[in-house]
Amino acid sequence: MAAVQKLQKCAVSPAGKHTASVIFLHGSGDTGRGLRAWVRDVTEPDLSFNHIRIIYPTAPARPYTPMRGALSTVWFDRHKISRDCPEDRESIDDMCNSLGLIIQGEVNAGIPKHRIVIGGFSMGGAMALHLACRYHPDVAGVFALSSFLNKDSAAYQAVEERLGADLPLPELLQCHGSKDDLVLHQWGEDTSELLKKAGMATTFHSFPGLHHQLSTPEMELLRGWILTKIPPLTSS
Repeated sequence: MAAVQKLQKCAVSPAGKHTASVIFLHGSGDTGRGLRAWVRDVTEPDLSFNHIRIIYPTAPARPYTPMRGALSTVWFDRHKISRDCPEDRESIDDMCNSLGLIIQGEVNAGIPKHRIVIGGFSMGGAMALHLACRYHPDVAGVFALSSFLNKDSAAYQAVEERLGADLPLPELLQCHGSKDDLVLHQWGEDTSELLKKAGMATTFHSFPGLHHQLSTPEMELLRGWILTKIPPLTSS
């Protein structure tokens, strides 16, 4: 197992007192700053809150097998982009440990885990699902935008085990564009159904005309959902 890495990140500070946090993970090949700029470009008004700090980490560059071993800022490696192949569990678990440092940093700053939401776009959404379902199921919620899990993902197994032990799980918001690659859209929808079957409370939204990208209506939906999971405190 690789050493736990301290990840680079950028953040949007709340306008008022910091009482909750969102960790938003970019897609493969992007950066935290790149995702932050994209969110700002498609969101009116900007995705910012009076009480929530939004953190955009950057994945470290690693050899990425689907790119024939070329370096890319990806959260984990894949043997290939196929729902039927095994997950690269070692790289996923290593990154869960590194992202756990960011969660712990927010807890150390006084933010309880039930006031933290984790999510991401594309590969970032898959990473968020592993992080929330397997390592930090006591967060307020998890969102996955244009994302999918492999058929035998360890995340499904973790959800089933927690359900069997009558332990709580975070709720999932999952979104996908109807104009994304048909295989990927179906893959994303199947991910939602398999998580629901395993025992997780899930909501799936398909956005007409949207490709593998973010959109203003999607971000408006996300903003409202975040506020239901981590609303302002009455004392803040």
